[in-house]
Amino acid sequence: MHVGNARYLGPQDLPEILPVFPLTGALLLPGAQLPLNIFEPRYLAMFDDALAGNRLIGIVQPSFSEGRNDIDSGPVPALCQVGCIGRITSFAETGDGRYITSLTGVCRYRLFAEVAGCRGYRRFRIGPFATDLDSPDDESLVDREALLAAFRAYLDANKLEADWESVERASNRTLVNSMAMMSPYGPAEKQALLEAPDLKTRAETLIAITEIVLARNFGDLDNILQ
Repeated sequence: MHVGNARYLGPQDLPEILPVFPLTGALLLPGAQLPLNIFEPRYLAMFDDALAGNRLIGIVQPSFSEGRNDIDSGPVPALCQVGCIGRITSFAETGDGRYITSLTGVCRYRLFAEVAGCRGYRRFRIGPFATDLDSPDDESLVDREALLAAFRAYLDANKLEADWESVERASNRTLVNSMAMMSPYGPAEKQALLEAPDLKTRAETLIAITEIVLARNFGDLDNILQ
């Protein structure tokens, strides 16, 4: 995986301990970009430290279940077990104390043990998904026709438009990951898309979620998809 000015060929190229940025409803996928507006002091500190080091930060969602209660530090939000490592590939200061940054996804990871915090933010030992660092030739397995049909039905039902010339030019991987990240679905649906084991499954999951939403909100799914 080539991200920015760095290459990540295997787990040995990634840190064992990673700072994590909990963000509800956020989805970062390998190779995709996530823009962020950073303003909270502890996360400003996190980005300062990352920029001075390996430029890697873990995006993860808070857990959908109730958080655990840590006696020493008060309520500590539980986190989902799978997130995505992002490399800071764009960074700007606003002049009013904020950072405007962009992360490019490197690979997914699984959270293991939490380690001592640093400057207010949380850090964990992680296990990276090594298969994400390869370049699998699996784009041909995606049912592009079904994916575009679901996408078009969603746009039509919500009276939205798209740049179809750009859509047609996009590769299956770009199309699936872009649609997954931009989709207006909830945290649980975003987590399901993140945890899909491969591109084909992610596309199928996205189609299924879209069809469920359309059927729930607009009724006759067969007519919508025609």
